[in-house]
Amino acid sequence: MKTFFPSESCKETQLNALNPQSWLQVERGKLSKISSQPSSSSSSSIESLIKVPEPPILPFFKPVDYVEVLAQIHEELESCSPQERSNLYLLQYQVFRGLGEIKLMRRSLRAAWQKASSAHEKLVFGAWLKYEKQGEDLIADLLGTCGKCAQEFGPIDVASQLPLDINVDSHERLFINGNQISRHVSFRIGDEKIVCDRKKISCLSAPFNAMLNGCFTESLCEEIDLSENNISPSGMRAVNEFSISSSLNEVPTNLLLEILVFANKFCCERLKDACDRKLASQVSTREDAVELMEYALEENTPILAASCLQVFLRDLPDCLNDDRVVEIFLQANRQQRSIMVGSASFSLYSLLSEVAMHLDPRSDKAACFLEQLIEYAETDRQRLIALHQLGCVRFWRKEYEEAKHLFEAALNAGHVYSVAALARIGYSKGHKLWAYEKLSSVISTVAPLGWMHQERSLYCEGEKCWEDLEKATELDPTLTYPYMYRAASLMRSQNTQDALAEINRILRFKLALECLELRMFEGRVAASQLRTLVREHVDNWTAADCWLQLYDRWSSVDDIGSLSVIYQMLESDAAKGVLYFRQSLLLLRLNCPEAAMRSLQLARQHASSEHERLVYEGWILYDTGHCEEGLQKAEESIKIKRSFEAFFLKAYALADSSQDPSCSSTVVSLLEDALKCPSDRLRKGQALNNLGSVYVDCGKLDLAADCYINALKIRHTRAHQGLARVHFLRNDKTAAYDEMTKLIDKARNNASAYEKRSEYCDRELTKADLEMVTRLDPLRVYPYRYRAAG
Repeated sequence: MKTFFPSESCKETQLNALNPQSWLQVERGKLSKISSQPSSSSSSSIESLIKVPEPPILPFFKPVDYVEVLAQIHEELESCSPQERSNLYLLQYQVFRGLGEIKLMRRSLRAAWQKASSAHEKLVFGAWLKYEKQGEDLIADLLGTCGKCAQEFGPIDVASQLPLDINVDSHERLFINGNQISRHVSFRIGDEKIVCDRKKISCLSAPFNAMLNGCFTESLCEEIDLSENNISPSGMRAVNEFSISSSLNEVPTNLLLEILVFANKFCCERLKDACDRKLASQVSTREDAVELMEYALEENTPILAASCLQVFLRDLPDCLNDDRVVEIFLQANRQQRSIMVGSASFSLYSLLSEVAMHLDPRSDKAACFLEQLIEYAETDRQRLIALHQLGCVRFWRKEYEEAKHLFEAALNAGHVYSVAALARIGYSKGHKLWAYEKLSSVISTVAPLGWMHQERSLYCEGEKCWEDLEKATELDPTLTYPYMYRAASLMRSQNTQDALAEINRILRFKLALECLELRMFEGRVAASQLRTLVREHVDNWTAADCWLQLYDRWSSVDDIGSLSVIYQMLESDAAKGVLYFRQSLLLLRLNCPEAAMRSLQLARQHASSEHERLVYEGWILYDTGHCEEGLQKAEESIKIKRSFEAFFLKAYALADSSQDPSCSSTVVSLLEDALKCPSDRLRKGQALNNLGSVYVDCGKLDLAADCYINALKIRHTRAHQGLARVHFLRNDKTAAYDEMTKLIDKARNNASAYEKRSEYCDRELTKADLEMVTRLDPLRVYPYRYRAAG
């Protein structure tokens, strides 16, 4: 997702904006080497290295009560007119964006596209969805190799979406001259004469009808001079042909433009519309669109304008690096924008603003697009979002006075979050007490949120600062800054273990790059020192050592530790395809699907054989919801070579794509085939675990138990959960509880284990387990639902 400033409350963090392996990449040798063991003489140096940046001011809509706003949008969607729906879904998108809910953001955009009430809205939201899906070209290509087209948000046929609203026969009844005149009339252009049917030409427009059949002198003439009307003989012949056949066949672009101007001058609406549609069909490149948009706006041809707009938007973000395109969007007046995008101006400039800010949030074009967004805001909520976003751009550009006025306007319109930016601006001018009191006033007047206490902590020290940060964590455990601040403070006092424990609190449920770095360096140095320190103070592991370390961490359900081992292995000459694949599995467990997908793509890129590449392609398709195509890739791989991963993929894809209960036996057979193929214990443990799950679903509890026990023998620790389920289905609740306790004792990341164990005990122990779940991973939903229901 193109969120260039990830929300503090977003579970998919900055990792998603990076390559999967770059989460530990650092600069090489830019700082002098220091010892990894701090001493009293180096404490000031260590202090200068441990810097926790202030949390960013986010350009998002962050209402005080998300539930209230979302409920209000839902109610309005139930009763609004079709024309209002898309803008409401866009507002919903903005709410989810502030929450960092990437999947829900995309779902709202899709709903806006589906419920679009005009071709222009369809065009804008289709382009937006395509922009959001950048980097997924590989998936489309893979679907193509399976014989499936993936043009989900392809170009729309603008002409068919904007029908002609003209009465074709409206001018035939306007004959008022009763004199006997010739059936034909000749138009002289320079030295050439073009003979036309008087009645047919008269039907082109009221002005022609009045000229040829009214009380004007020309109505009595058999030859009329049109030399001064900027039409060439070729153009007039094409006009005459259109008057007879109502079509413009084989007319080149330059002549169409000439006829368009002529049609507009003489109010020939059918002719103008025909030129509009013909020109629109010829727009295919950005160069075409830049050239023809000028004519479209000047001559008021909405189909041509929309076609040019579509070319621009489908070329995002590249087209915003073209000054000619940016100038078209910024220089068009209100009437021209209506021609270009109908009533969807706010949607258009919302998209343009987001893309421009992603390219460079401090750029002139980002600021200019947001100024246009404010102008086209139709509701108070749209206006406050635009005001806050432009305020952020001005703030980042250090244009503090302009930013202050914008944030004040947003705050007065009801956007309380803008007070955080006002406090920053006040503090930058030396008004620290004013900033503190500004936040205190907000905290005392509305239901306080985590970010409010986090912001206030910036303007106080000592116990007050710690109290605010503890309150921020209590109200919103996903905010990373409080953990980092507390960890850095503990590092300064050389309390490394407590500092690591503080960072681990958040890493249990949120993979935050900045927190991960602090954990990896154990409080000793800044990120840019990592490579130097690793080479000086850590023994280099052999390939065998690495696999043993990975096996240990994988078995103890330490996903972060497993990632660190894989990172070191990727720097060696080991087969990278397999490692990137393992990395993708860990990233999925850590709820980072986008990073996992990039890792899978790297696995495909580094595959050592065709059958291995086909397996990774199959997983890419499977993970993007294309189960049948993933199954097809698995079968292609098996035809080349029978391998563990190919059978494993086929079992997954078949189980997911088939609704037939009888396919369970086939899945069992596939997993058994996988287990007969060479593989390491990490993957065989997973296969045994999955096989046990299939047996449980089929009611074959003894076979399931055997699978789980065999998985545990090779230290697939997660199999305790499956075995606990078997005990429970055998009505042995105590054994199930004990089995989950074993998992809790072994697993580094055990929130899910506590949650599962809560199902196997009495009410008081259930409540205790679920309290522990919330403490370890406040993002897990079930404990809140259970407590609310009770």
